[in-house]
Amino acid sequence: MRAITIAGFLLCLAMAVTLEVLARREANRIAPLATLLDRVMATRSARIGILLFWWWLGWHFLVGQTV
Repeated sequence: MRAITIAGFLLCLAMAVTLEVLARREANRIAPLATLLDRVMATRSARIGILLFWWWLGWHFLVGQTV
């Protein structure tokens, strides 16, 4: 099961890299990651939401095992 999870994360990473390469090649069809993050981080509520999401993710997957 551990190997399947690791393979899934590696697949997600490969897909993200592929998407970024395509975005830089065809900027009119797909927005690059930097542009996407600029738009998402434009509002304070979005920044707080992203911060809370990262906190939740870290708590459940990094701290939850040790506490």
